Amino acid sequence: MEWNGQTRTCGLIGNPVEHTLSPLIQNHLAQSLGQNLVYVPFHVPEGGLRAAVEGAYALNLLGLNVTVPYKSRVMEYLDQVDPAARRIGAVNTLVRTGDGFKGYNTDMPGLYRAMGEDGVKVTGRKVLLLGAGGAARAVAVMLWEKGAERIYILNRTPQRARELAEHINGLGPQPGREPSSRPLAEAMALEDYPALAGEKYLAIQTTSVGMYPRTGEALIEDSAFYELVQEGYDLIFNPAKTRFMELVEAAGGRAFGGSRMLVYQGIISFELWTGEQVPPRLAREICALMPFSK
Repeated sequence: MEWNGQTRTCGLIGNPVEHTLSPLIQNHLAQSLGQNLVYVPFHVPEGGLRAAVEGAYALNLLGLNVTVPYKSRVMEYLDQVDPAARRIGAVNTLVRTGDGFKGYNTDMPGLYRAMGEDGVKVTGRKVLLLGAGGAARAVAVMLWEKGAERIYILNRTPQRARELAEHINGLGPQPGREPSSRPLAEAMALEDYPALAGEKYLAIQTTSVGMYPRTGEALIEDSAFYELVQEGYDLIFNPAKTRFMELVEAAGGRAFGGSRMLVYQGIISFELWTGEQVPPRLAREICALMPFSK
């Protein structure tokens, strides 16, 4: 694609950004769809976040992605924040408006879109959520929004699981559903999963356990846990198949990794910036290009 005086710029701000795959996603989308747009990473050192956001707006950037450690802190420098991103407490996409940038979180819409392609429903499901960090909070908010029936939060530190459960239960009635006397989210110690036996669940693994290069690890190794899992999602995208996924499949469940969530969160950012709907074939095409460890 030829760049010229009409080319718009988008990018990524974070610290570090050197290993990001976002330029591969966004520049492939722009080229495939004929958008006169280029996407580049910007390393923003500690203390430079406000200047980076204001400078990006002054330079007429169309939009930005935001990665660690700035997903929460960036919100104070935005003109608007989407309500879903506010509930999650993190923003990963900035869209230019007339008065500044508006912040969105496309991670969870990305996961939800991937689930839809996989034929996995969330509404009315009982979910095992492994972990209680920032990623778990984002998933839990998505489950609240999409009508999950029950969320069991399993974490090594029960107090963190309780804090997340309190946050989710404090959001109030789920959209489009009648108020319930029973809390949606329940905190559990990691080793207490035998109490959930007798049903099949959707399980979502949100921790970093099993990420490259420590690919032989899983948060829970006991095969009895995986007998509970009908579908298992691991948010890790490198390696392409994690130990968690292997254990889910060994117990007869369907397992999915984080690669399509990664691609779809980028696609949704692209759609917000350009207004163009991206066809599913491009998501599959980009996934095939990703340099994930096997």
